[in-house]
Amino acid sequence: MRTQAPRSSNRRAYINANIVAPAQNLNGKGGILIEDGWILQCGPKVTRESVGATTTVVDCSGLTLVPGLIDMRVFTGEPGTEYRETLASASEAAAAGGVTTMIVMPNTQPVIDDAAIVDFIMRRARDTASVRVAPMAAITKGLGGELMTEIGGLKEAGAVAITEGTKAVANANVFRRALTYAKDFGMLVVQHVEEPALATGVMNAGEAASRLGLSGNPAMSEVIMLERDLRLVELTGARYHASQVSCALSVDVMRNAKSRGLPVTCGVSVHHLTLNEGDIGAYRSFFKLSPPLRSEDDRRALVEAVADGTIDVIVSGHDPQSADTKRLPFAEAAFGAAGLDTMLSAALSLYHNENISLPRLVEAMSSNPATILGLESGRLEAGAPADFALVDLNLSWTVEDTLLRSRAKNSPFEHRTLEGRCVETIVAGESVYAYVRP
Repeated sequence: MRTQAPRSSNRRAYINANIVAPAQNLNGKGGILIEDGWILQCGPKVTRESVGATTTVVDCSGLTLVPGLIDMRVFTGEPGTEYRETLASASEAAAAGGVTTMIVMPNTQPVIDDAAIVDFIMRRARDTASVRVAPMAAITKGLGGELMTEIGGLKEAGAVAITEGTKAVANANVFRRALTYAKDFGMLVVQHVEEPALATGVMNAGEAASRLGLSGNPAMSEVIMLERDLRLVELTGARYHASQVSCALSVDVMRNAKSRGLPVTCGVSVHHLTLNEGDIGAYRSFFKLSPPLRSEDDRRALVEAVADGTIDVIVSGHDPQSADTKRLPFAEAAFGAAGLDTMLSAALSLYHNENISLPRLVEAMSSNPATILGLESGRLEAGAPADFALVDLNLSWTVEDTLLRSRAKNSPFEHRTLEGRCVETIVAGESVYAYVRP
């Protein structure tokens, strides 16, 4: 699928960078040559001498050049609740975090459940967003869980997948039919894996919840839904993606499904890779997420699963909330956290701690999402869109609400110092973000 973004008309070369592009097996010094929004050449042969005197040259010594990140789980408030986030403000946050493509969820008002609203999102994004935007559409009308949407029409209009966003399709027969039709139209089905009758708590069920006096959401609520879904995938043969897994048991289930050759993939949010239930501390509502932060053992299992490829994708889980719904007692606060600005920097902590290699992190945030969704981006080779980010792996910064480009400020990394950040983001050959040192 080709998403729209502004195009440049100048020929430029970015040289002397450390290029990390797993899809092209690039991991070393080199450069990238671009023109008119497309890549002409990428690799060690792109040097100052090779590009010619008429080419504008940018020296990237000390920086790492990676494919633009593709975030598969972004919630905005447009249309309907623009006070939370607009496509424009979300795209600014995305650009600041090295994200060049946002995949937006259908949980809007009205819901993205027909072709006209898909078209509205894409036209609105072309007019206001600085990065590429592609929508996922709803599986059922109004996210009601009963009446299926017109999957073929949604795909033709530009939807890259179908999902219910923040909740699962609980009715097994409806979900089976959705998988069957999705297979016929070649559409990816994305599920939020929580069994709603079990997932009624506000944090992970366990000792920490008991100590805080908060209701618990057991990991089994995720596992039960995931196992049910995979049986239906086995029945229908449809392509399926578990949007976020959060516990060790789910990793085991996915690993088994992949070993049996099922057409399945899964993601994890950067919050679940870097935080655990202990971070909630004294009822800190910015850590109230869905699925909830789990135990440290679960977090470690998720990190290992990203490292070994069982988990395919890392997402921001960007779900902006306004202060009046987030700065409340923990049990009453809304679920969700802002994550676009901080996804890359938070993920780099796993690289600095030597838990996950840099190529594997980049793959999980760029080329893997592109492959799963059928996008052109996520790769650095001739003929690909000139979407990439320049990263200073050693630039430390402290997350403060004044530095976040998102309209919402509910970041669980607030006041935390992160090492590594995006210093420039290029979309279709044009710079859409440049870091200004304070």
